[in-house]
Amino acid sequence: MASISCRDLCEITLADVRRMYKERDVETYLGIQRPLKSDRVDEISQYVNTIDACFPTAVILAVEGRCAEYDVDRKELILRSASDGEGGKVTSIQIAKVLDGQHRIEGLRAFKGVAFDVNVSIFIDMDIESQAYLFSTVNLAQTKVNKSLVYDLFEYSKARSPQKTCHNIAVALDSLDTSPFYRRIKRLGSATQGRFGETLTQASFVEALLPFITSDKITDRDLYLRGKKPPPASPSEEDRLIFRNWFLQEKDMLIADVLLNYFSAVRKTWPLAWSSSDRGAVLGKTNGFQALMRVLRPLYVRLRDHEAVPSIERFQQELSRVSLSDEDFTIETFKPGTSGQAALFTKVSEDLGLLPASRR
Repeated sequence: MASISCRDLCEITLADVRRMYKERDVETYLGIQRPLKSDRVDEISQYVNTIDACFPTAVILAVEGRCAEYDVDRKELILRSASDGEGGKVTSIQIAKVLDGQHRIEGLRAFKGVAFDVNVSIFIDMDIESQAYLFSTVNLAQTKVNKSLVYDLFEYSKARSPQKTCHNIAVALDSLDTSPFYRRIKRLGSATQGRFGETLTQASFVEALLPFITSDKITDRDLYLRGKKPPPASPSEEDRLIFRNWFLQEKDMLIADVLLNYFSAVRKTWPLAWSSSDRGAVLGKTNGFQALMRVLRPLYVRLRDHEAVPSIERFQQELSRVSLSDEDFTIETFKPGTSGQAALFTKVSEDLGLLPASRR
């Protein structure tokens, strides 16, 4: 167990991480391919430059014995280039193989600060069978953290952030007995004990709302933590980030009011479809909710000049133009997955005249 500067860590693992865009020895041994995911690397590259960035769990490395020497008196592990005496050479960029932490290492290449130390677990002269066993244990058998739980933990954050605001709105609409979302949101992503009819996860709700508030939730949160305020939506962004300026003005309940009125109108327009939790029902579940959230953005842009918070009646007047009945909101009409969501969004948008002429 040790700590190492991120720059040294990136150097000694360079060759191995670069191979991860294809396939490495340990993956060949296991008969799998687990390449680096560029979107995950991009996310970590941004994260490491935020004010509270840290990696509390160790990066796990395997190093050949000829490249390692332990100084007992100083309690230091010295890693260096080495030769096996037969012409075989290990350079500084080839010293370590990565058994866990490849995305963290590649993301750390974008670190712009002065110092970022990383805790590491280093195994010396570990054979390929043991490397494969450890790799499979930490990479293939670990349980992913539930996204809804992650968003729920923002409740305990003292700093303002887009994630915390979206969480607070989800909790408010889930708790209000007149809300169409009353006791319908799974706060932790799984069924809540004593509740029936929960049709949405908190993660689905939050991730559908975030794009109305921010295009960079990590940077916005980091700015608040640094005591700064994120910039408002520019005129060219106002039709996309429809709630951003309210968020920056800390008028979160106005955002909640728009959602409350809009989905109350949805419930009034299609009461049976909205309340149904049957297996084939669509409207009140993830696909239906996300399609309706996509409709909300252009619909709100149309209505906001008349009312900053359009009434239930105003939304209902608009939705009454949609030629769908309660019986249409099924998986037979709107297939599960993104294709069904897109089809529902397109149908409602067309009936409301919200699509650009090129898509009608």
